[in-house]
Amino acid sequence: MDNPGAKIPSTAERILAAVRAIAPGQVAGYGEVARRAGLPGRARLAARILSTNEDPDLPWHRVLRSDGRIAFPEGSKGYREQSRRLRAEGVSVANGRVRMPARKAFDMDAEIWG
Repeated sequence: MDNPGAKIPSTAERILAAVRAIAPGQVAGYGEVARRAGLPGRARLAARILSTNEDPDLPWHRVLRSDGRIAFPEGSKGYREQSRRLRAEGVSVANGRVRMPARKAFDMDAEIWG
């Protein structure tokens, strides 16, 4: 081990770090956040952790459902706030939906050999 005293990040810390890594003007689905945190298939866990977030600086508004829809009920305070924040970053929101970026196919050779 390189650093025997290093703290291993908790699942929640990994998910929150993945959310913080989403650049302004970009979006990701809950499943993509979980995958980036090393937790593939755990989209609901990512959603649950975000629902308990109390960090006002966390860019939670950049996380959407896999089809690009805002997860809050239409017209709710959260829905309006998320739409406002996304638009402020230049993201086009139409009818509570954002066009999600195409996820590139996994290429094992590229992952291994660069």
